[in-house]
Amino acid sequence: MKRSYVPVVLLLAILMLNIIFTQYMVHQYFYEKYTNTIIAAVINIILFPIALIIYKKGVKVND
Repeated sequence: MKRSYVPVVLLLAILMLNIIFTQYMVHQYFYEKYTNTIIAAVINIILFPIALIIYKKGVKVND
């Protein structure tokens, strides 16, 4: 069976977004902009289930 690299690329993109939003969250927390900090944290929390769904679909394709 030919391996699909689309799930891998999507997971890498989500990982990059997690890193970006975590950096943004820390930066906003340092400058005491707590509303932006909470928004970035919520985005990080939302990205996790999306990554989990992509991972599970990628594993099923490769089995």
